[in-house]
Amino acid sequence: MEYLIISFTHKNTSIETREKLAFTNDLEKELFLKDILKNEAINEAILVSTCNRVEFILSVSDTINSSSFVLNLLSNRSNVMQDELEQRTDIYKNEDAIHHLFTVVSSLDSLVVGETQIAGQVKDAYKFSLKKEFCSIKLSRVLNYAFKCAAKVRQATSLGTGSVSVASTAVLKAKEIYKDVSDMIAIVIGAGEMSEIAIKHLLKSNFSVIICSRNSQKAKSLASSLEGDVIAQPYSKLKELLNSKRLLFTATSAPYPIITKDMIEDFSQERNWFDIAVPRDIQNLNIQNINIFSVDDLQGIINENINLREDAAIIAYRIVKDTTKEFFVWLKTLSVEPTIKKIYEKANIIIDKKLKIALKKSYISKDEEENVHKLCKGILQEFLHSSSTNLREVSNNIQCDDTIQIAQNIFGLSDD
Repeated sequence: MEYLIISFTHKNTSIETREKLAFTNDLEKELFLKDILKNEAINEAILVSTCNRVEFILSVSDTINSSSFVLNLLSNRSNVMQDELEQRTDIYKNEDAIHHLFTVVSSLDSLVVGETQIAGQVKDAYKFSLKKEFCSIKLSRVLNYAFKCAAKVRQATSLGTGSVSVASTAVLKAKEIYKDVSDMIAIVIGAGEMSEIAIKHLLKSNFSVIICSRNSQKAKSLASSLEGDVIAQPYSKLKELLNSKRLLFTATSAPYPIITKDMIEDFSQERNWFDIAVPRDIQNLNIQNINIFSVDDLQGIINENINLREDAAIIAYRIVKDTTKEFFVWLKTLSVEPTIKKIYEKANIIIDKKLKIALKKSYISKDEEENVHKLCKGILQEFLHSSSTNLREVSNNIQCDDTIQIAQNIFGLSDD
């Protein structure tokens, strides 16, 4: 068994390509994961799809075969040539895969270092695969340890405080543009998690907010749950809002642009629109006096964010490194020690069985039983000592599960 992660992120892939790779609903994810698991080399699979990344977390028996298979499926689905995907993707195997996953869940690999959503997004992806039986004990071991690692990072550093999400960074950029926010109304399209974060930061910065969503009930419920100047408007008024307000944030899960060129009318003032969805919600407009910021356009603020958090990140990476080592030690306790114990237990059963036969057939007397039993135990311990030591040493390797399975097969043990 080996761990494998196939990764497309803001670091190696443009937003145009990420849009093609993105999975916008659970049905798409379920169907793709089912196709992945048709490959005999792939045992378990988790799919993480966010605005900044599409990643496959896998337990496999063959990393090369599995990587090629997944990229081929992804190419067919996205209409991106497999050669291009192979050139762009980062592929992490075994120890590197574990370290990368811990880094991601600890928000050190995010567009905004320290953003708080990624741990929840990975957790949701894990729960989804677990519920659908796409993953089991192999990936559960790793994911649960990854969440522990993220908790350690949050407790030991300042990461996770301040402007730490794409949505909050977009609001920060809006504040830079509009020095005076009095009487400034921001339209927020969508009523999901990213929209809610944007609204909270807008209200905190003294903007007034109008929520507009296809799910009008959800929009009304969100508006009523928040304190501040926020109201919900029906989705039928979207075009009117676009052409009457200067500031807009959109973060829906629509698989296609919801704001198109034919919806735009003349407006006397400059408009600034923040599209923090992937795939993007706003069509490429190229219209004068409309400035559109995508998630990748916020890089300037994000770079400042990284510089401010550099010291905390150094500490966090040290925690990730140490926790990766701890994970292997933990794996050892889960697999090697129980196997060694079962080998000794089976040998002791055989000793007891043979002693009973020896007594019954008078090969030894009752008075000799205790000494013979001690002799057999001594021989057993000396014989198995080197085997046990070697198994414990092998357990430090990520591929120890395969070795343990071989040992169980050799000694005729069950693999529970």
